[in-house]
Amino acid sequence: NKDITEDIHKVFQQLTGMGKALSIKKIYHAPFTLHKSLLALIAKETENAANGKPARIIVKVNSLTEPKIIKALYQASQAGVEIDCIVRGMCRLVPGIPGVSENIRVRSIIGRFLEHTRVYYFENNGAPKIFGASADWMERNLLNRVETCFPIDNEKWAKRMKADLELYLTDNCQSWILQRDGSYIKSEPKKGAEKISAQQVLL
Repeated sequence: NKDITEDIHKVFQQLTGMGKALSIKKIYHAPFTLHKSLLALIAKETENAANGKPARIIVKVNSLTEPKIIKALYQASQAGVEIDCIVRGMCRLVPGIPGVSENIRVRSIIGRFLEHTRVYYFENNGAPKIFGASADWMERNLLNRVETCFPIDNEKWAKRMKADLELYLTDNCQSWILQRDGSYIKSEPKKGAEKISAQQVLL
């Protein structure tokens, strides 16, 4: 909301005695640039998939409820983007709807630790972009709070974070898979398969 953004800028200037906020190039920040930047990143994956290029999104948040983000993810799924959402709590996105969200999977990891890490991964045509962040994909976080999102530029750290995301996606002990009807089914190791608990591995 433009009016809210302008009001926040005015209050910030009054409290700090500073002038106009400096343009920040690498860090996305709410309520100013984060929401539109995420939409742009999702749109790029959608474009890449439509053009036959590698396209994937992995997001780990506590909640996913923001309508424009959900709509963008649906459009990405329809273009062929493979999307994995690790959402511990509320999720308004409905996965697995034919023609809408069949390329989207949603899982919740419930274990010993009450996790609050937020990580966003975009394949970006083979040049992955991965971000650490404070914001869930909710209206209040993206539009009404001060939040930050920062790129992981160190290649070693980025590979470690991607590997950890993949670990969460293979968890078959403490993960619950969201169904089209809103119910969750607990993952179980297949007969003879290794038991994998993401939290236990990280511990």
